[in-house]
Amino acid sequence: MGVQKRTRKFARVKRLISQRDSRLKNNQGKGEVKAKRKQTELVREIPQVSSSLFFQYNTALVPPYSILIDTNFLSHTVQRKLELLPTMMDCLYAKCTPIITDCCIGELEKLGQRYRIALRIARDERWERLKCDHKGIYADDCIVDRVMKHKIYIVATNDRDLKRRIRKIPGVPIMSVARGKYVIERLPDAPGK
Repeated sequence: MGVQKRTRKFARVKRLISQRDSRLKNNQGKGEVKAKRKQTELVREIPQVSSSLFFQYNTALVPPYSILIDTNFLSHTVQRKLELLPTMMDCLYAKCTPIITDCCIGELEKLGQRYRIALRIARDERWERLKCDHKGIYADDCIVDRVMKHKIYIVATNDRDLKRRIRKIPGVPIMSVARGKYVIERLPDAPGK
């Protein structure tokens, strides 16, 4: 018979309960107090839901669709060599009007020579222009503000942060450029289907 090899046991640590563990008696009372506090707090403000959202379906979204375009969406369109209006119509199967804000054009001007083609597309006479009342040219805030006030827009963007902000607003679909075409998310089917 051979001699058994003895291996050393590494990282053997005595397991301790943390001071904040809920299983300790003095911490159990704290959890109950927090639960009672949450129950007794009154709701001070109820957000006003748009009247166009009826059973979670946005009734204000009807063809011809109004599409708010972000700078980032335009640059991705140019990179993929897509035409703006025909590709939008192929995606939505309906007539649509691209809308570009002054902030979007201001951002494209700031970005410089590299985005000159996107700027030329944005300045096209066929698209509708929206005047901005606020100071500064940060298009994301402008777009979110407009969408919060009026739920008649589809937002076209590839910006992750802007998408995350818009997903929090109920009833606003998001269009983006993916795999060489436009993709829309959260556009509900027509009621009754």
